[in-house]
Amino acid sequence: MKIVIVGAGEVGSHLARMLSGTGHDITVVDSNAKQLEGVSEVSDVVTIEGDPATFTTLKKASMRKTDLLLAVHQEENINILSAVLGKRLGAKKTIARIDNNEFLEPANREVFTGMGIDYMFYPEKTAAREVIDVLDHTATTEYVDFSGGRMSLVVFRLSPTSPLVGRTMLEIAPDPGALYYRIVAIERGGETIIPHGDDRALVGDTAYVITSADHAGRVQELSGRSMVDVKNIMILGGSRIGVQIARALQDRVNIKLVEYQSEEAYRLAEILDKTLIINADGRNIDAMMEEGINRMDAFIAVTSRSETNILTAMLAKKMGVKKVIAEVENLNYITLAESIGIDTVINKKLLTASNIFRFTMNTDVQAVKCLTGTDAEVLEFVVKPNSPATRVPVRELGFPSEATIGGVVRNDRVLMVVGDTEIVAYDRVVVLTKPEAKTLVGKFFN
Repeated sequence: MKIVIVGAGEVGSHLARMLSGTGHDITVVDSNAKQLEGVSEVSDVVTIEGDPATFTTLKKASMRKTDLLLAVHQEENINILSAVLGKRLGAKKTIARIDNNEFLEPANREVFTGMGIDYMFYPEKTAAREVIDVLDHTATTEYVDFSGGRMSLVVFRLSPTSPLVGRTMLEIAPDPGALYYRIVAIERGGETIIPHGDDRALVGDTAYVITSADHAGRVQELSGRSMVDVKNIMILGGSRIGVQIARALQDRVNIKLVEYQSEEAYRLAEILDKTLIINADGRNIDAMMEEGINRMDAFIAVTSRSETNILTAMLAKKMGVKKVIAEVENLNYITLAESIGIDTVINKKLLTASNIFRFTMNTDVQAVKCLTGTDAEVLEFVVKPNSPATRVPVRELGFPSEATIGGVVRNDRVLMVVGDTEIVAYDRVVVLTKPEAKTLVGKFFN
């Protein structure tokens, strides 16, 4: 597949690195020569310097041969215009990153579709939705729904009181017929492990568990952590993510939003009528104590600086806040943030990759989730008739050892996959895969 990425900033360079090793022909377009040089140093791509919102530059990128144009520039207007022009020049599918929730309203979306933009995504809205999901499932570090909400991926760290600690996978699930969850991966010391029968769960492991939505509450209890009834929230940073979270939750919980810039604080006070806006420096311990950080049920740090978010989240944890969430855009800081006790880390690059990666696969992929804190990904496939997966039981498939099938949704039933499971056409299967198997797993369902 020929893919053109518009924008060589943080998101564009991350996509280039992610996609360049998967057999695609990648071209990155930007007017910033320094950013293009940085991209070419870390990934095998062709770079084109020029204004991506012009016919001249896009023609250099061979739009007529382009299968997918990904417009992820820092400026929304450039993304919209380059996607529209790219479509007119022959790109088969165009995707644009946007910064305005209004564009995603159904009536407005049709306008952009008519202009030639096939798909738009708003990473900040997705990030806010992830935070809200985690606040609804407070024993987890990540919570993702698949198959229209029928199946869930529940992620949590094992505390010393977890009933899973010290037990092997076989001991955890002795009766396959009564299985209501499946541990599809364990992250331990920076390594992602696809567990087998003799592998043992240990304190501090991060467990990635597939279950039905009906059993998600029971599965959370396996973490050994108590659920938190979140009634009081402090948000640090009046960013788009912070505003989206406050808007969604201010009618049902008490929210304090701390914003350092006074002009921005006044603006937020006008648009968030049920949120208390505090004009203060979140790095000032005395100020945060005065605002009652120690009385919060949850603390969410979403400023534009990863370092500030990590440090203030550490302070909140030290003050006794039970659920602490931080936006960490520097991928190198994610493991550090998790290791020092931050419960949930949000990263827009990974969210963007999750939005886009399914469009780069030949198989019918319904959803992709790039997991935080590990290089693994979770994909949802629709099984095609006569595909290899429908011919033999799962244990005879020869499925890559670096991947595992977690669960199947068949009609409205959710089944946990074991060796004897037989997959049929039109099943929705959820697969966890490490990078080395990512390009292989799709062929089993195609």
